[in-house]
Amino acid sequence: MTPPPDASDSSPDRAPDAIPGGGARPGRWSDLDRPPLNASGLRRALVRDGSLWTSLDVVPSTGSTNSDLAGRAEGLTEGAVLVAEEQTSGRGRLDRAWSAPARSGLFLSVYLEPGDGVPVERWGWLPLLTGVAVATALSRAAGVDTALKWPNDLLVTVDGEERKAGGILAERAGRGVVVGIGLNVSLRAEELPVSRAGSLLLAGAATVDRDPLLRAVLRSLEQWYGDWRGAGGDPAGSRLQEAYAAGCSTLGRMVRAELPGGHALTGEAVAVDGDGRLVLGTADGVQQPVGAGDIVHLRPQA
Repeated sequence: MTPPPDASDSSPDRAPDAIPGGGARPGRWSDLDRPPLNASGLRRALVRDGSLWTSLDVVPSTGSTNSDLAGRAEGLTEGAVLVAEEQTSGRGRLDRAWSAPARSGLFLSVYLEPGDGVPVERWGWLPLLTGVAVATALSRAAGVDTALKWPNDLLVTVDGEERKAGGILAERAGRGVVVGIGLNVSLRAEELPVSRAGSLLLAGAATVDRDPLLRAVLRSLEQWYGDWRGAGGDPAGSRLQEAYAAGCSTLGRMVRAELPGGHALTGEAVAVDGDGRLVLGTADGVQQPVGAGDIVHLRPQA
């Protein structure tokens, strides 16, 4: 895919396009609180010798960054990053829709090749690893406590309530995996798609400047991925399993795992095992692991 013109090519001092009679024509500068990403600055900071990140493209709009990278996977080098200012057909697990106003969040995908050094059966840790990396980055860069809802949701606290502010989607592609991240950054209350959603802005973030947030996320992901890969994908040896458990708000709660075919399993979430599965302690004393691919929904159980 040939990326459209870079969204950062214009000067940040440019005013919105004028229209006859006053006002501004809707466009990429119509919301000055949401400037476009500085793609050239991001490349200078992140794409360098010895870095995991080998390319970084920013496009004004696309259907899905995951679909775009997956479609090009055979010709990609590990470490390719694609960022969109707007996604028109963003997807979550089970093809659930993800939408947000242009430039209101971080919408990106990265291409990773764990390779022969990491057994394929451990690749399922990649979405959990990404969750840990994003939560670590947001704590440092935005001062926001981000909790992880197993298997792929990012939660922030708004008015004393945990709300979903982001999600992660990993898909096999070519020789590796495309990992997508969607994160609500500057969404205002009236822009939330549903009342239970949240954003960094509503969670009281110290900054909603997406450039430093994106740099922090990709640097954190590079560090966690490097440690995990260096340990042969061992979640215990890389301390990934420990970090995920520490940040996972699902653990210690009663949950209902809704399974295909209308079946369900209820119990206390007691652990995340070495395969990244959630272990439920059921009422009859059995500890039952469930994988992310086995469930349709995971809901709190009173």
